[in-house]
Amino acid sequence: MSRTMNFSAGPAALPLPALERARDELLDFAGTGMSVMEQSHRGADYEKVHDEAIALTRGLLGVPDTHDVLFLQGGASAFFALLPMNLLEKGRSADYVLTGVWGEKAWGEARHTANLLGAQVHVAADTGTGDGKAKTWTRVAVAADLKQRDPSAAYLHFTTNETIHGVQFGVDPARPFPDSGKVPLVADMSSDFLWRKFDVSRFGLVYAGAQKNIGPSGVVMVIVRKELVAAGRKDIPKIFQLRTHAENKSLYNTPPTFGIYMVRNVLAWLQGIGGLDAIEARNRTKAAKLYAAIDGGPGVFRCSVERESRSLMNVVFRLPTEADEERFAKEAKKLGMIGLKGHRSVGGIRVSLYNAVEPAWVDALVGFMGEFARKG
Repeated sequence: MSRTMNFSAGPAALPLPALERARDELLDFAGTGMSVMEQSHRGADYEKVHDEAIALTRGLLGVPDTHDVLFLQGGASAFFALLPMNLLEKGRSADYVLTGVWGEKAWGEARHTANLLGAQVHVAADTGTGDGKAKTWTRVAVAADLKQRDPSAAYLHFTTNETIHGVQFGVDPARPFPDSGKVPLVADMSSDFLWRKFDVSRFGLVYAGAQKNIGPSGVVMVIVRKELVAAGRKDIPKIFQLRTHAENKSLYNTPPTFGIYMVRNVLAWLQGIGGLDAIEARNRTKAAKLYAAIDGGPGVFRCSVERESRSLMNVVFRLPTEADEERFAKEAKKLGMIGLKGHRSVGGIRVSLYNAVEPAWVDALVGFMGEFARKG
């Protein structure tokens, strides 16, 4: 069959080898005569998959022994609340850096949770301009933006890649926070997790919904410093405590077993093609071609994101009119390219270039863009 060129922002494209592996094992996993979806999460056959997914994560990223790797449910949006539930206490505060809608959503959920706990949540920096629905973000935060920090905060939270606005911490994601001191850095990496290496030891906690870059929906991966787990609140329901999942290797209750199986397949594919160095080089090449088509065209395409903050995962741009954008998406779909319409809240065009997006798809898109610009 001919594969659709899937540029969706999430749920997003998965690597063909990972899907083929699932297809081949769907009815008979590891000679058990059952699908992996039918396996007990406490059975040895499934646990091998579970353990391999954790080991692959540790190997690809070089996760130190100081950190646990967890699989949770509810996605990143649920974790917006679980984070302060675990790490905030009465009388303490948490700092949030806002560079887009998802950071703002995390901040809003934390405020609600903090109110219940008798804690505080502060905006350490906000790079947005305008108000309400008219608010826009075109750059990440730099150290100079951090003017409202609490040196004794429970944590400092930021979003490494804003999917809707195409804004990404493109260098070292911890670079703007060199003086975090004893304040743990917490990062939502949902839309750019495992596209490159980063120093896990710099972070107290990293979390990522799987459905954008490492697997299907229904799984959130958390990498968390063990001392934060140990210091977490004990007066919240046991199922919501990170320690519960750390102590039980994410098997306290029935996890999303098929989702974790698919994450394992994707991570094995990543390792097989050369790991994160190889995928980073591939991703940078894809993004460079697409941005060259945007910037080098005859004024048809326009990207408002500042160059040093442009996302390599979610490339956003506008055409002269909304009618042009509608025609662009429709004509691209006829050629087998889907997922190009921008988020409903901002419009425009959005091209997601996650790990599984093939370079040939980007070449096809760039060719279409050139033809579209010539035809006018």
